[in-house]
Amino acid sequence: MTDFINISQIKKVYFIGVGGIGMSAIARFFNARGVLVAGYDKTATALTDQLIKEGILVQFVDDPSFCTTDFDAIVYTPAIPSDNLILNHCRSHGMNLMKRSDMLQIISRDTFNICIAGTHGKTTISTMVAHILRHTEYGCNAFLGGISSNYNTNFWSHPRPVCVIEADEYDRSFLKLHPNVIAITAMDADHLDIYGTAYEVEESFLAFTRNLKESGLLISKKGIQREAELSASNHFTYHLENKHADIHAANLEIVNGAYRYDVIGKSWELNGVKLNMGGLHNVENTLVAIAIAKHLGIEEEKIKLAVEDFKGVKRRFEFIINSDDQVYIDDYAHHPEELRALISGVRSLYPHDKLTILFQPHLFTRTRDFAEGFAESLDLADEVFLLPIYPARELPIEGVDSSLISRRMKAKVSLVEKEEVVQLLSTRAQKVFLTAGAGDIDKLIDPLKNALISKS
Repeated sequence: MTDFINISQIKKVYFIGVGGIGMSAIARFFNARGVLVAGYDKTATALTDQLIKEGILVQFVDDPSFCTTDFDAIVYTPAIPSDNLILNHCRSHGMNLMKRSDMLQIISRDTFNICIAGTHGKTTISTMVAHILRHTEYGCNAFLGGISSNYNTNFWSHPRPVCVIEADEYDRSFLKLHPNVIAITAMDADHLDIYGTAYEVEESFLAFTRNLKESGLLISKKGIQREAELSASNHFTYHLENKHADIHAANLEIVNGAYRYDVIGKSWELNGVKLNMGGLHNVENTLVAIAIAKHLGIEEEKIKLAVEDFKGVKRRFEFIINSDDQVYIDDYAHHPEELRALISGVRSLYPHDKLTILFQPHLFTRTRDFAEGFAESLDLADEVFLLPIYPARELPIEGVDSSLISRRMKAKVSLVEKEEVVQLLSTRAQKVFLTAGAGDIDKLIDPLKNALISKS
């Protein structure tokens, strides 16, 4: 039903959870169109501060009186608690209420859509693709799940009817999209509070690929689960080093802290690519972005210049300190496989240095379901500090806390509180330090940075 709403008729729109990374991108879309945009979020953040500077009205009190019946649409995120007063006010008054995925469905109904999906890597790849299209002046509208370091935003617009969309599997949101291009990076078990089983996660991704428009492009990671069931007339696989993949890297080397390599496609090569960001998984991510750019017919030299200029995504392998004496990298990793990729990527750059990580588990259910996997990934570090679980939308589960991970670990591990961690870590000697997690650990970044700089 929402697919038939005429978006041009929306003159006032309200967002419940406007400070969310996906919600804020859509809010910025409407704001750029001159629509009056307002919204609610629980707490002020750097992102809500920026939205306010851009002219979006943001409230931090769960008060329904601010959300009046003259709004043409009310958009909410599924992460909003069911007892939210504004949400229930809108429901009881019969207001035009829709999920974030519904609105994204409407926005992308008549555009050429490049949809990046997967339980890991989709934020970086979607930002890479959007950056290449912007840098080369091909043009696109970008709806990203992270803040691009090049442009300091998660949204930008262009007259060209092309959208780059981070296709979110949470709440099966991506099933509402209209993809012309799909990339799938992984179908690992996650969001089991929604799906129940790993099999249902995979089923949802397979259903998503069946939405691909006729003659569309499908790119998937070589060796992904149920690979044989992924079908499209134009389907290619990718892998960093597996030569049986249709797209892979070759002649990879590290030169002055940057990766240099060639990209080998099924019927093409792009030689002399340079990536100025860390992590071998990010080299692999560029394979997808480059293949999509080639599919769109963008000139090879322009693609190479765009990749070289790519500065990454905030909180994705982001260098907070990068000096001879101290390296501090922050990352959004909140799944065991993401942690494994992060720590392995750092190891590839600093193989002989002690590696210390501060990790904040995200969600009680995820910690319960993947405690063993978290322990195995964190054991790749030399020393681990674990913060309490960040609950987000969840209530506590009896017997589930950070010790569920620590008890399974072999590495040196300490359970710490946020209030003590800056002082504690500032007295420790470590050349390479990481913070990781999807909760509010980002609030510790600046204090830790200052402590580490003053210590060195």
